[in-house]
Amino acid sequence: MASRAKATILDIAREAGVSKSTVSLVLQGSGLIRPETAVKVRKAIEDVGYVYNRGAANLRKAHSNVIGMVINDLTNPFFAELAVGMERVFQAAGVVPFIANTAENPVRQEEVLKSMMEQGVAGLIVSPARGTTPGAFRRIEAAGVPVVFAMRRLPESRIPAIAPDNHRGAVLATEHLIRKGHRRLAFFGGSSDLVVYRERLGGFLEACETLGIPAADRTIVEGETSRKGGMACLETALALAEPPTAALCFNDAVAFGVMLALRRRNLEAGVDFAVVGFDDVAEAEHYSPALTSVAVDTAGLGERAAHVMLKMIQSRTTRAEDHIGAVSLVVRESSGPDRNNQVGDAA
Repeated sequence: MASRAKATILDIAREAGVSKSTVSLVLQGSGLIRPETAVKVRKAIEDVGYVYNRGAANLRKAHSNVIGMVINDLTNPFFAELAVGMERVFQAAGVVPFIANTAENPVRQEEVLKSMMEQGVAGLIVSPARGTTPGAFRRIEAAGVPVVFAMRRLPESRIPAIAPDNHRGAVLATEHLIRKGHRRLAFFGGSSDLVVYRERLGGFLEACETLGIPAADRTIVEGETSRKGGMACLETALALAEPPTAALCFNDAVAFGVMLALRRRNLEAGVDFAVVGFDDVAEAEHYSPALTSVAVDTAGLGERAAHVMLKMIQSRTTRAEDHIGAVSLVVRESSGPDRNNQVGDAA
């Protein structure tokens, strides 16, 4: 969305049919204004798309060198690595990054975004929480503040997104498992309300279709994108009459949960059940057994998002091109062959 003139207090006053001083008092939370008048003014604020810049009100600064980083789950090492990549670029540019964790809560996300806008941030990099709708960013776009989505995009949104090639990564991982000899495959974790889930599941299904795995031998188990979610997915799958022998997991956190659940059953990943993750976080290489995972250059994508944001701010625009990052499959110990149906694959 191209930058446009920001709404002013005068616009609000005209819309509400009150004076500028009345609008100012409402914005300051004054108790001097009658409740019905305050309601009318607040409705006008929403209608004209005005954003109260508390930082400007308090400090009268000409501009801000603060950028908000709103992350959906900082307990996931993937998103922590992503944030580090962003922060590295911002520090080198003399920009102050403010980071917030929304814990996958869209209500908390709305509160954080509102607060950051009021503080006068120059831009926002957001990894949207589950349940976020495109409408959540309309006021921010109307205010002319540049926004970049990191790792997750929203359907029907024109906000630029920086993300890995999720579909291609899932194809590579699924092909690897099939060529290892597995014929009953599963996709664990995530949910259909996430675009990234649909992209990764789509790659899984495409590879199964291409390499002759019938629908009856594909198990799809939605779940939390966490270790806890991975453990639950495995228990569900192993309770089937003909359980899968291998799984592509929505992310590495789910994969770690699957491996923990296997261990509790005295089973071993890569020996009794093959596991592949997605993201290739630093822990994957050092896990036991080491986790096969789709590498997405997490820190590099974070750096790319930061560079795009700085360029948008300098160009005074809210538009930029999407960037889809390259992926590769890093094969380690966790994705061993199906011992009951071994087909050679030296990879």
